[in-house]
Amino acid sequence: MRALLACSALLGLLGLVACQSLAPVAVTPWSERRAALQAVGQFACSGQLAAATASEGFSASARWRQQGTVSDLLLRAPLGVGGVHLELDGTELHVTASDGAQLEGAAARAELVRLLGFEPPLASLRYWLLGVPDPSVTASETLDAAQRLQRLEQGEWRIDYGEYLRSGGQWLPGRVALSRGALRLKLRVSRWQLS
Repeated sequence: MRALLACSALLGLLGLVACQSLAPVAVTPWSERRAALQAVGQFACSGQLAAATASEGFSASARWRQQGTVSDLLLRAPLGVGGVHLELDGTELHVTASDGAQLEGAAARAELVRLLGFEPPLASLRYWLLGVPDPSVTASETLDAAQRLQRLEQGEWRIDYGEYLRSGGQWLPGRVALSRGALRLKLRVSRWQLS
């Protein structure tokens, strides 16, 4: 009988703890979240990128660093195949290929298209990675129950967001899928750092 009472008390205590841990988390309104994330000037993330065009595809590890207006993207293909380093400062693009060749401006954009098979929307990506629209372009937004982007349509691109990761007091995308016509990009973020 004592054992039965002890078990009942223990189950009751566990039930109270479970109820407390299921307390609702405060949801920040989307307008506040969007403004706060669009104002982030420094961040870094890394993960795995897979891309597919109508005729080919590739996968690479990806590292993005944002310092004010400077976006820095490093892509490295597996098994020593190569990679590319991109730096966008405002509208000025610099590309460093895996062989060390350095290009700027129109030549850099042409090389990027040759290497990747498409020209990525680098100016908007800094916002899309954070799970918000580029404030300079009209967008259509679909939110989830927690007031985070589930889908974004901006320009010719559609961006779908999967799971979110908690970092620096913010919920940031863990999976991002971009599509435009036959082009598909999927990014799985393994690490976020907000400054």
